[in-house]
Order: sequence, then C-alpha cells, then structure tokens
Amino acid sequence: MTGKILAVIVGSLLLGVGVNGFLVPHHLLDGGMIGVGLIIHYFYGFPTGLTMIIMSVPLYFLAYILERKYFFHSLTGLMMSSISIDLFAPVGKAIHLGILPSAIMGGILVGCGIGLMLRYETSTGGMDLLAQLIHKFFPVNVGILIFLLDGLVVVSGLKVIGMEKFIFSLLTITCVGLMTSLCVIKRENIT
Repeated sequence: MTGKILAVIVGSLLLGVGVNGFLVPHHLLDGGMIGVGLIIHYFYGFPTGLTMIIMSVPLYFLAYILERKYFFHSLTGLMMSSISIDLFAPVGKAIHLGILPSAIMGGILVGCGIGLMLRYETSTGGMDLLAQLIHKFFPVNVGILIFLLDGLVVVSGLKVIGMEKFIFSLLTITCVGLMTSLCVIKRENIT
C-alpha cells in the first residue's frame, strides 16, 4: 500500500513538472484528460488540474455505478495529479528550453509519471478510466481505445494551438506513450 501511495505522489510530481515546465510554456498538448485540461487552459485560462477534476466527474460517477474497482483505483491519482499540476504552474517561468527539447522532456516526464502510477495499479483516471469502462462492455483492446481517445483530444486542440505546435504535441504524446510503456513493461518483467 505504501508503494502505491509513493507512486501516486512521485508520479503526480512528475506530471506537474512535465506539464508546467515543458508543455504549457509552448502551448503543447498531451492526450487524455490532461490534454482536455490544457486545451481549456489555453483557450479560457482556467487551471488545468481543476479542469481535469471537473471534466472527470461524469466518468467517476459512471465508474462508481458500473465498476467501483476502477473508481477507487484512480480517484486518488486524479486528485493528486490535478493538484500537482495546478501547484506547479509557476515552474514554467523557471525553465527556458526551446520547443523541441520541451516536447521531448515534457513527454518523458509525463509518461514516467503516468507509467509509475500504472505500474502500481493506479492512474490519473480520465480517458484511461473511460477506456476501461468501454472495454468492460465491448471487446476492444484498452490500449487501442486509449490511443484513439488521446488522438481525438490532440486533434480537437489543433485550432487552439495551430499546426506547428500540433506537430510538436504529436512528438510529446509519442514520448508519453513510450515512457508509459517502458515503465509498465519493466513492472511486468519484475513480477
């Protein structure tokens, strides 16, 4: 249990620094609920983490009704990562990298944060939670669902961020996916 708590704390810190230190300064996107939060942040100026929580309420209500295991495993991750993302908002003013290294570093940190949480059977909820719920009723691979949902989020932000930042955001989600996979694969090889 303490391993799971530590994974949520460290994973959330990595997300907070990755999002605010590298993605936000260049208006880059991630997939999932973080990406939705970033789109709304860029367009309306709302805090990214708070937006993630608000946008996740219907999903958590549905998860509570349909599959409480998913609800409980991801609620703490959502709360901690959302708070961390909002607390670390000032970090973006301290880190000054170009857009290419920021896309890569942001993707690596976010991917490590998400992967660490998944490694200890928790998550940030959001699109991962939606994919798990869809999978419960339809025989579709969860990884493919998450990829499709993340792609939909990034494509929906194209008008907000423009084509150049969209391309760098694709690099970011590629790095997120790779790092998440590496963290999860490493755990699977250990057990």
